[in-house]
Amino acid sequence: MIALTSHDDVTRLELSSRRSRLIGYSVSAYLVRGVLVDTGFPALARELERFLAERRPRGVLVTHEHEDHAGNVAVALRLGIPVGAATETVAALRTVGPIGFYRRYTWGTMRPLIPEAGATFRDDALVLLPTPGHSPDHHVVWDAERGTVFGGDLFLGVRVRVAHAGEDPRRLVASLREIAALRPERLFDAHRGLVRDPAPLLTAKADWLEETIAAVDRRAAEGWSDRAIRREVLGREELAGYFSLGDYSRRNLVRAVRTTGSMPRDG
Repeated sequence: MIALTSHDDVTRLELSSRRSRLIGYSVSAYLVRGVLVDTGFPALARELERFLAERRPRGVLVTHEHEDHAGNVAVALRLGIPVGAATETVAALRTVGPIGFYRRYTWGTMRPLIPEAGATFRDDALVLLPTPGHSPDHHVVWDAERGTVFGGDLFLGVRVRVAHAGEDPRRLVASLREIAALRPERLFDAHRGLVRDPAPLLTAKADWLEETIAAVDRRAAEGWSDRAIRREVLGREELAGYFSLGDYSRRNLVRAVRTTGSMPRDG
């Protein structure tokens, strides 16, 4: 289902399926200035196609490659709606690889884009800004005139204690501070919805994550195992960690810190 909510000039599309709701997940796309930011996940392709056919946005902008954000890029292109995305995102969408069971269960499977498919859409008022960390290709969409950032998965919350494989917490800290420095009035988060006056929250997340990285680094230097660090710094593993077989977990956050730092990862 797609639930629509109006926030003045922005329409939120909150997308969920029976499966995603069963485990408490939804994801949002946003319609602003006649442009759709993100496309939702493959399991909702038919619903999203109906929405696009009715509303006919001028274009689509994609924040990053993950299937809950870029899952219906092919649908937009099939309808003749131009798509804009970073070069790295397009490359990733052309070479989509296998994903874990929990992601297939929750969002569905995304097929690779055909090699000829490109990302040519641009909009002067809505600018893609690089914000790597959550993924190497992650971008936000910045509307400078209205002080609004469409954050994809940049924020998610101040104390997010879990990570996917491949995340880079150190780069995420830098990205959070760069967007906070813009002093946005509004942030539209892909999973939390509207966040007003987000700069202090973005800074608080960067501060907390920086402190967490330091705590992990310190214990890693002392020879602690990943499991011991996770227990001491982040607490007990949460349900997502078990359901994803460790792919989206607190232990993965510890591993991400080790991988991107100077200390070798514990086996």
